Amino acid sequence: MSTPGAAAARPAAIAGRAPLRRRLAGVPGLPAVAVALLALVLWSALARWGGWADYVLPSPAQVLAGLGEDLASGRLATDVVASLYRVMLGYGLACALGVPCGLVLGHAPLARAALLPGVNFFRALSPLAWIPFAILWFGIGDVPVVFLIFMATFFPLVLAVMGAVANVPPIWLRVGREYGLRGPRLLAHVTLPAILPQLITALRVTVGLAWLVVVAAEMVAGRDGLGFAIWDARNGLRADLLVARMAAIGTIGVVLDALLGRLTRLPGVRWGHGG
Repeated sequence: MSTPGAAAARPAAIAGRAPLRRRLAGVPGLPAVAVALLALVLWSALARWGGWADYVLPSPAQVLAGLGEDLASGRLATDVVASLYRVMLGYGLACALGVPCGLVLGHAPLARAALLPGVNFFRALSPLAWIPFAILWFGIGDVPVVFLIFMATFFPLVLAVMGAVANVPPIWLRVGREYGLRGPRLLAHVTLPAILPQLITALRVTVGLAWLVVVAAEMVAGRDGLGFAIWDARNGLRADLLVARMAAIGTIGVVLDALLGRLTRLPGVRWGHGG
C-alpha cells in the first residue's frame, strides 16, 4: 500500500521526465541521428555475426571503402552527372508541357471531358511498361531514359495541375474578369498564384518519381548513370559498391526534394485559399 507521499512523488517524477523527452525531441536532427546510429549498430552486428558473405551483406566499413573507391576513380561523379542530366531533360520537358496542359484542362470543360479519360489511362500505366518500346524506338542511351522519365511524370503533373485549377474559388475568377483579365493575364494574375502551393507539392512528388524511374531505366536502357552502376556492381558481386551507390541515390533524392521544398518559403506562396 503506497503512502500519500509516494503517491505525490510519482506525478512529480513523471512531470520531470516529460519535459526532458520534449527537450530531447526538440533538438534539431537528434531523433534522426539516434535512429541512424542504431541502424548502423544493427547493420554492423548482422554483417559481422549474421553468417552472410561479404557479397551478400557488406559491413558499413566495407561500404565506406567502396564509396571512397568510387569517389577516387571519378566514376560516382560521372554517373551522378549522367543521371541528373537525364532527369533534367525528361522532367523539364514534362513540366514544360504538363503544367500548361493541366491549366487548359482545368479551365476548359470540353477539353477536360475529351482528354481526361486518356490522361487517366496513361497515368495508370507503369512507366516501366514502356521500356520495351523505348528500346525498340530509341535504342540504348540517353533518349530512351529521357522518354521513360517523361512518361512517368507528365501525366501525374497534368492531373495535379488540373485538379488545383478546378479547386480555385470561382469568385476569384469572376473578380479577375470584372477587372478585365482574360486568357493569359487571368492565368498569370489569378490562377497561377492560387494554385502555387499545390503546384509546388506536385513538383516535389513528381521529381521524386523522376529520380526513381531514371535509376530503373538506366539498368536496362542506359550505358552509364547510377542505375547502370548498380547493375554493374550486382554483376560483379560488389555489394559494397552497390550499397554505396544506393546511398548516393537516396542522398540526391533527399537533396532534390529539399531544394524544391524551399520554394514553399517564397513570399508569394500561401498555403490554402484562406491564406
